[in-house]
Amino acid sequence: MNQNDITTKTNQTKEIDIVDEEEVEKLKQCLPKANWMGSKHFQLLNFQGFWYSTVNFSNILAFQRHFLAQNTDLIVSSFPKTGTTWLKSLLFSVTNRFVHPSNKTPLLTHNPHELVYDLETAVYGGNPKLPRPNQLNDLPPPRLLHSHMPYSSLPQSIKISSCKILYICRNPLDTLVSHWHFYPKLIKRVTGDENYQPCNIEDFFEDFCLGKVAFGPFFEHVVGYWKQSLEQPNKVLFLKYEDLKENPSAQLKKMAEFVGIPFSTQEENEGVIKEIIELCSIHKLRDLEVNKSGLLSKFVENKNFFRDGEVGGWTRYLSAPMVEKMKELMEEKLGGSGLYCPLNYSLDKLILLYTTYKVYVF
Repeated sequence: MNQNDITTKTNQTKEIDIVDEEEVEKLKQCLPKANWMGSKHFQLLNFQGFWYSTVNFSNILAFQRHFLAQNTDLIVSSFPKTGTTWLKSLLFSVTNRFVHPSNKTPLLTHNPHELVYDLETAVYGGNPKLPRPNQLNDLPPPRLLHSHMPYSSLPQSIKISSCKILYICRNPLDTLVSHWHFYPKLIKRVTGDENYQPCNIEDFFEDFCLGKVAFGPFFEHVVGYWKQSLEQPNKVLFLKYEDLKENPSAQLKKMAEFVGIPFSTQEENEGVIKEIIELCSIHKLRDLEVNKSGLLSKFVENKNFFRDGEVGGWTRYLSAPMVEKMKELMEEKLGGSGLYCPLNYSLDKLILLYTTYKVYVF
């Protein structure tokens, strides 16, 4: 069955038929479970080798089973807290630069997550600010979408279509520290537990290394997309947070070429690339009124997506033994993949300075 057949057959999927809740509950009972970040009321489920929140599990199944990719879709994929918000703002700006000049872009009045739609956690989760699942086909192309799902668990329609995936990764130490800051606020809102006390960084570090985090394990998530970028370079673009920080112009041009809207020489000369980089910087976005107040959903404040965005912030939180353990884990998980050196070159330099001289590197 080709993509057109799939689209024709299920184009009119009704929301009430998306997922059977009784089936979901039965499946939940059979899956391995783990408490998350010290909460007695918030659990993760292990499904198809990855961990997911019980709160979002039915949404994940609905997305996986019923989402219909279009050949023109542009999908941001990421492990949580690896630069998703930044990449969304960059992609929106690149693809809409002929429609919305920088001084009139919707990014000035909307959080990036309202412009590039989270699928399993928001569209299929019923976020009222975003389209419903049965409204996705009404969106004009290219649809700008996002998923935290590992590649192996993405809907089949994404895999067989000609849609493009832009994946962003970040070094695991900054990623886990960002997790540790972000998710306790979410857990407290979801559970309503005013007495909730998040686990300490040492305990969370152990869980992260074991892969027991939302959408984890981290390394399997990253390697899955890395392998696809090698096998299908026209479909999957693998981006590194540290590269974006070091040379944003080169990375932005790579993105524009990948999605089929390259920057012209005239645009480069007129400073369009520089304008987009400045507009999408964490400092610019964080200072916008829309991102200083308000809620993306009933559980997440807009301001929570903008903490510091720096490379090496982990040095303020992690001990030398923890760093050494992570380095050994990276060698185990990434060795032989071809990803280790390019992914962690800057991280290796930070680790060397930190473990040798016990200095904080920013």
